[in-house]
Amino acid sequence: MSYGRRLRALLDSDGIAVAPGVHDPLSARVAEEAGFDLVAMTGNGTSLAKIGQPDVGVLTLPEMVENAKYIQQAVDIPLISDADNGFGNAINVTRTVREFAAAGVGGIHIEDQSFPKRCGFVDGKRVISKPEAVGKFRAAADVRDEHDSDLVLIARTDARGAPDGTLEEAIDRVNAYCEAGADVAFVQGAADVAELERVGEAVDAPLLYNCSGGSPIVPIDRAERLGYDVVMFPRLSTLPTITALFERFGQLRTEGMDAWRDTKAAFEDAPIESYDHFSGVPEVLAWEEEYLPEE
Repeated sequence: MSYGRRLRALLDSDGIAVAPGVHDPLSARVAEEAGFDLVAMTGNGTSLAKIGQPDVGVLTLPEMVENAKYIQQAVDIPLISDADNGFGNAINVTRTVREFAAAGVGGIHIEDQSFPKRCGFVDGKRVISKPEAVGKFRAAADVRDEHDSDLVLIARTDARGAPDGTLEEAIDRVNAYCEAGADVAFVQGAADVAELERVGEAVDAPLLYNCSGGSPIVPIDRAERLGYDVVMFPRLSTLPTITALFERFGQLRTEGMDAWRDTKAAFEDAPIESYDHFSGVPEVLAWEEEYLPEE
């Protein structure tokens, strides 16, 4: 079963699907080992991890697709990947969808920001016109149907956070995008819980709740009651990575070898058999036994 079909099954099942954010195959492996059925590749984390820059549209389509491909290959659970604004207009988005479909990911989300895009929680976002955005999602849906009909297409609008943007405009846009062929609606930038609730009432499609940055925070079970089908936590891998490395690197500077001993001891408490087992060494040894000659 394709990862897209498995993601669709999660969306159709009872309960809300929870997708921790991951920024590379290692963080995705940890999420899978921790028992999650779904992960989400953060564009912000990918940009920071790959090129050390913020999420302002400088990361290219091949770089995003490559990271998504490696993550999806590393785990046996569906991946939702950030696809920015499709890297251009409706013509550009046709290639974007083809490339992500070829990577085999479970789903992608595309936003209606102008180019270059900005991180969803940074001021100064601008969105393209609604007719242009609808055309972009029509194109994305047509290419999805041609290349991988199981791929879940998530339509994100940043209209709420754009200058003079309103929640009602954002709702109107995602409804139009889903009518154009998107599978899931994603309203970025709800100001408070009441707006989350309004989206749940007014959007006639499966819903994604993005819990990150300036998002209002509600318990997962309440998000489900509000009508959301999937919740993402984009920074759940990047924030603890930065925090832990600052702690460990700082300890190394001040304590020297004792810091390394403490790091190893802390790792031994992790719920895995061993570092080699986690990284897949036993599987490689089994392949060697099966396929390589004795000499």
